[in-house]
Amino acid sequence: MDSGATPIFARGGASEPIVAIALGSGGARGFAHIAVLEALDELGVAPSAIAGTSIGAMIGAAYAAGMSGREIRAYAIDAVRSRSEMMGKLLRARVGRFSDLVLRGRGNPVLLDGEVCLDLFWPEAVPDFFEGLAKPLLVVATDFYDRRELVMSSGALGPAVAGSMAIPGLIQPVAYSGRYLIDGGAVNPLPYDLLFDRADVVVAVDVTFGGRRRESRRPAPFQSMFGAAQIMQGAITAQKLKMRSPDILVRPGVEQFGVLDFLRASQILRAAESAKDELKRRLSARFEAALGD
Repeated sequence: MDSGATPIFARGGASEPIVAIALGSGGARGFAHIAVLEALDELGVAPSAIAGTSIGAMIGAAYAAGMSGREIRAYAIDAVRSRSEMMGKLLRARVGRFSDLVLRGRGNPVLLDGEVCLDLFWPEAVPDFFEGLAKPLLVVATDFYDRRELVMSSGALGPAVAGSMAIPGLIQPVAYSGRYLIDGGAVNPLPYDLLFDRADVVVAVDVTFGGRRRESRRPAPFQSMFGAAQIMQGAITAQKLKMRSPDILVRPGVEQFGVLDFLRASQILRAAESAKDELKRRLSARFEAALGD
């Protein structure tokens, strides 16, 4: 089905399965989530709820705000089109200073403020509060001091999403209601388990699956740090899948991309096209079976 095709499912039909979707963590690989959301739009399927971790929470918030997958695609590609503009925004979001590291022996010159990053990169369509969203959204972060998962669905949206994507060493922990939040991928990188009581069909999009190709050289420090996080998140997801799988698990073929490959958004989206088509086939089969009962 092409992107301009008429949806084959009427929204809200009494006999149609209710669908919810979970968008996982994975840094730049998470651009693949956009292609999956386009599949829902092209089928005419409106999810009852969205759960997101890290980049999945960021993209999920834009979709929950009422943007279409195609609109999010256009916005994302435009946001990273210019390397110099993107780097300028990141410099504005920087917390640490190089002078602190050199003169005082402390600080992190690349540490970013997640809330400032969102202000600089998020679409204007995204509201300040969960209550302004068009669709229910569940955002997963990690409560650093309590060492547990925190699921947020009301109140201020920006700090919740910034906390969900606060990757240690890159984005500073976010203060939220007396807590300090870090990356939700540390506890629940693919939060489909939050949706089983909200839908008949739970779709989960995993972009941490699969490693990059083997190289002969020693991994660089940043590569080691982010690679370790990806390995940990993959292990958590694997254990979750053993206990209970989502109804449909989508794994876009984006393993060749790195966590920080944001400037390769177009390539990541192209690599996700086959996963988009796969989801459309599998959801179509689910709906046709339900309508035939």
